[in-house]
Amino acid sequence: MFYDCAEHPEPFVYKLMTATVTPRPIAWVSTLSQDGVVNVAPYSFFNVMGHEPPTVALGLLRDPAKGLKDTGENISATGEFVINLVPRDMADQMNMTAVNAPRGHSEAEIAGLATAPSRLIAPPRLAEAPVSFECRLLTAVLTGPKQMVVIGRVVAIHIADRFLLDPARGYVDTPALDLVARMHGGGWYRHGGEMFHMDRPVFDPAAAPPPRKD
Repeated sequence: MFYDCAEHPEPFVYKLMTATVTPRPIAWVSTLSQDGVVNVAPYSFFNVMGHEPPTVALGLLRDPAKGLKDTGENISATGEFVINLVPRDMADQMNMTAVNAPRGHSEAEIAGLATAPSRLIAPPRLAEAPVSFECRLLTAVLTGPKQMVVIGRVVAIHIADRFLLDPARGYVDTPALDLVARMHGGGWYRHGGEMFHMDRPVFDPAAAPPPRKD
Protein backbone atom coordinates (compact mmCIF):
# COMPACT_ATOMS: atom_id res chain seq x y z
CA MET A 1 0.00 0.00 0.00
CA PHE A 2 1.23 3.46 -0.93
CA TYR A 3 0.28 6.49 1.17
CA ASP A 4 0.80 10.02 -0.11
CA CYS A 5 0.95 11.99 3.13
CA ALA A 6 -0.53 15.06 1.47
CA GLU A 7 -3.68 13.09 0.65
CA HIS A 8 -4.39 11.92 4.20
CA PRO A 9 -5.29 13.81 7.39
CA GLU A 10 -2.44 14.35 9.82
CA PRO A 11 -3.87 12.06 12.56
CA PHE A 12 -3.94 9.21 10.01
CA VAL A 13 -0.28 9.78 9.09
CA TYR A 14 0.60 9.98 12.79
CA LYS A 15 -1.00 6.58 13.30
CA LEU A 16 1.06 5.02 10.49
CA MET A 17 4.32 6.50 11.79
CA THR A 18 3.84 5.56 15.44
CA ALA A 19 2.69 2.05 14.52
CA THR A 20 5.87 1.37 12.54
CA VAL A 21 8.68 3.32 14.24
CA THR A 22 8.90 1.19 17.38
CA PRO A 23 10.06 0.82 20.04
CA ARG A 24 10.73 4.48 20.77
CA PRO A 25 12.71 5.61 23.85
CA ILE A 26 10.89 7.96 26.19
CA ALA A 27 12.30 11.29 27.29
CA TRP A 28 10.70 12.22 30.60
CA VAL A 29 11.42 15.93 30.40
CA SER A 30 11.58 18.20 33.42
CA THR A 31 11.62 21.95 32.88
CA LEU A 32 11.18 25.06 34.99
CA SER A 33 8.79 27.85 34.08
CA GLN A 34 9.73 31.49 34.52
CA ASP A 35 7.37 31.47 37.52
CA GLY A 36 9.30 28.62 39.13
CA VAL A 37 6.80 25.82 38.41
CA VAL A 38 8.35 22.39 37.73
CA ASN A 39 6.82 20.84 34.62
CA VAL A 40 7.31 17.13 33.86
CA ALA A 41 6.07 15.42 30.69
CA PRO A 42 6.96 12.31 28.63
CA TYR A 43 7.88 12.43 24.93
CA SER A 44 8.55 9.44 22.69
CA PHE A 45 9.71 11.45 19.67
CA PHE A 46 13.21 11.48 21.11
CA ASN A 47 16.71 10.14 20.56
CA VAL A 48 20.45 10.77 20.72
CA MET A 49 21.73 12.63 17.67
CA GLY A 50 25.50 12.83 18.19
CA HIS A 51 28.33 12.84 20.70
CA GLU A 52 30.79 15.53 19.49
CA PRO A 53 29.21 17.42 21.22
CA PRO A 54 26.68 15.14 22.93
CA THR A 55 23.38 16.04 21.31
CA VAL A 56 19.76 14.99 21.75
CA ALA A 57 16.56 15.86 19.88
CA LEU A 58 12.95 16.09 21.05
CA GLY A 59 9.84 16.31 18.92
CA LEU A 60 7.15 18.35 20.69
CA LEU A 61 3.73 18.02 19.13
CA ARG A 62 0.99 20.64 19.36
CA ASP A 63 -1.26 20.60 22.40
CA PRO A 64 -4.89 20.68 21.22
CA ALA A 65 -5.86 23.22 23.89
CA LYS A 66 -2.70 25.20 24.72
CA GLY A 67 -1.00 25.23 21.34
CA LEU A 68 2.68 25.17 22.27
CA LYS A 69 3.16 22.70 25.11
CA ASP A 70 4.45 23.79 28.52
CA THR A 71 7.71 21.95 27.83
CA GLY A 72 8.23 23.95 24.64
CA GLU A 73 7.30 27.22 26.36
CA ASN A 74 9.74 26.59 29.19
CA ILE A 75 12.64 25.46 27.01
CA SER A 76 12.14 28.45 24.71
CA ALA A 77 12.10 30.82 27.68
CA THR A 78 14.96 29.38 29.75
CA GLY A 79 17.06 27.38 27.28
CA GLU A 80 17.42 24.50 29.75
CA PHE A 81 15.82 21.10 30.35
CA VAL A 82 16.48 17.66 31.84
CA ILE A 83 15.78 14.36 30.07
CA ASN A 84 15.07 11.61 32.57
CA LEU A 85 14.76 7.98 31.43
CA VAL A 86 11.84 5.83 32.53
CA PRO A 87 12.27 2.46 34.31
CA ARG A 88 9.38 0.00 34.47
CA ASP A 89 8.73 0.65 38.15
CA MET A 90 8.10 4.35 37.42
CA ALA A 91 5.87 3.81 34.37
CA ASP A 92 2.66 4.59 36.26
CA GLN A 93 4.05 7.89 37.48
CA MET A 94 5.30 8.68 33.98
CA ASN A 95 1.80 8.07 32.65
CA MET A 96 0.34 10.40 35.29
CA THR A 97 2.54 13.24 34.06
CA ALA A 98 0.92 12.98 30.62
CA VAL A 99 -2.24 14.46 32.20
CA ASN A 100 -3.68 17.54 30.49
CA ALA A 101 -3.09 19.77 33.50
CA PRO A 102 -3.64 23.54 33.02
CA ARG A 103 -0.62 25.81 33.01
CA GLY A 104 0.67 26.61 36.46
CA HIS A 105 0.15 23.10 37.82
CA SER A 106 3.20 20.93 38.50
CA GLU A 107 2.98 17.39 37.14
CA ALA A 108 5.77 16.45 39.56
CA GLU A 109 3.41 17.21 42.44
CA ILE A 110 0.44 15.53 40.73
CA ALA A 111 2.43 12.29 40.27
CA GLY A 112 4.16 12.48 43.66
CA LEU A 113 7.61 12.68 42.12
CA ALA A 114 10.63 13.68 44.17
CA THR A 115 13.05 16.05 42.46
CA ALA A 116 16.73 16.68 43.02
CA PRO A 117 18.84 19.70 42.05
CA SER A 118 20.71 19.59 38.78
CA ARG A 119 24.40 20.49 38.93
CA LEU A 120 24.83 22.81 35.93
CA ILE A 121 21.33 24.03 35.05
CA ALA A 122 18.27 25.34 36.91
CA PRO A 123 15.54 22.76 36.12
CA PRO A 124 15.60 19.85 38.58
CA ARG A 125 15.99 16.21 37.66
CA LEU A 126 13.76 13.40 38.88
CA ALA A 127 15.46 11.98 41.96
CA GLU A 128 14.44 8.34 41.38
CA ALA A 129 15.12 8.21 37.64
CA PRO A 130 18.05 5.87 36.89
CA VAL A 131 19.49 8.22 34.26
CA SER A 132 19.15 11.97 33.77
CA PHE A 133 20.72 14.24 31.14
CA GLU A 134 21.14 17.93 31.93
CA CYS A 135 20.67 19.80 28.63
CA ARG A 136 21.04 23.29 27.22
CA LEU A 137 19.17 24.37 24.11
CA LEU A 138 21.19 24.49 20.89
CA THR A 139 18.32 25.32 18.56
CA ALA A 140 14.58 24.90 18.17
CA VAL A 141 12.87 24.53 14.80
CA LEU A 142 9.17 25.11 14.25
CA THR A 143 8.02 22.30 11.96
CA GLY A 144 4.33 23.19 11.99
CA PRO A 145 1.78 25.30 13.84
CA LYS A 146 2.93 25.07 17.48
CA GLN A 147 4.95 21.94 16.66
CA MET A 148 8.69 22.04 17.21
CA VAL A 149 11.90 20.03 17.23
CA VAL A 150 14.22 20.88 20.11
CA ILE A 151 17.92 20.09 19.74
CA GLY A 152 19.88 20.21 22.96
CA ARG A 153 23.44 19.76 24.11
CA VAL A 154 23.95 17.35 26.99
CA VAL A 155 26.16 19.10 29.54
CA ALA A 156 25.98 16.54 32.36
CA ILE A 157 24.83 12.94 32.92
CA HIS A 158 23.57 11.38 36.14
CA ILE A 159 23.52 7.56 36.41
CA ALA A 160 22.53 5.81 39.63
CA ASP A 161 25.55 4.00 41.09
CA ARG A 162 23.79 0.63 41.21
CA PHE A 163 23.64 0.57 37.39
CA LEU A 164 27.37 1.13 36.83
CA LEU A 165 29.55 -1.93 36.26
CA ASP A 166 32.78 0.09 35.99
CA PRO A 167 32.33 3.82 36.63
CA ALA A 168 35.86 4.73 35.53
CA ARG A 169 35.35 3.11 32.12
CA GLY A 170 31.74 4.19 31.72
CA TYR A 171 30.42 0.63 31.65
CA VAL A 172 26.66 0.63 32.35
CA ASP A 173 24.48 -2.37 33.18
CA THR A 174 21.98 -1.44 30.49
CA PRO A 175 19.60 -4.42 30.87
CA ALA A 176 19.29 -3.68 34.59
CA LEU A 177 17.93 -0.21 33.81
CA ASP A 178 14.74 -1.95 32.63
CA LEU A 179 13.71 1.08 30.59
CA VAL A 180 10.26 1.51 29.10
CA ALA A 181 9.78 2.21 25.39
CA ARG A 182 6.72 3.46 23.53
CA MET A 183 4.97 1.15 21.10
CA HIS A 184 1.98 1.48 18.77
CA GLY A 185 -1.56 2.69 19.37
CA GLY A 186 -2.99 4.21 22.49
CA GLY A 187 -1.22 3.26 25.69
CA TRP A 188 1.08 0.45 24.49
CA TYR A 189 4.61 0.23 25.92
CA ARG A 190 7.45 -2.29 26.04
CA HIS A 191 10.21 -3.22 28.45
CA GLY A 192 12.67 -6.08 28.44
CA GLY A 193 12.20 -8.56 25.61
CA GLU A 194 14.56 -10.84 23.74
CA MET A 195 17.89 -9.35 22.66
CA PHE A 196 20.36 -10.48 20.03
CA HIS A 197 23.80 -9.31 18.98
CA MET A 198 25.49 -8.76 15.63
CA ASP A 199 29.08 -7.66 15.08
CA ARG A 200 29.58 -4.63 12.86
CA PRO A 201 31.24 -5.73 9.61
CA VAL A 202 34.69 -4.59 8.50
CA PHE A 203 35.20 -3.85 4.83
CA ASP A 204 37.31 -6.47 3.04
CA PRO A 205 38.54 -5.12 -0.32
CA ALA A 206 39.52 -8.64 -1.47
CA ALA A 207 36.00 -9.97 -1.03
CA ALA A 208 34.10 -6.88 -2.18
CA PRO A 209 32.98 -6.29 -5.77
CA PRO A 210 35.04 -3.69 -7.64
CA PRO A 211 33.92 -0.08 -7.28
CA ARG A 212 31.62 1.32 -9.93
CA LYS A 213 33.10 3.74 -12.43
CA ASP A 214 30.25 5.90 -13.70
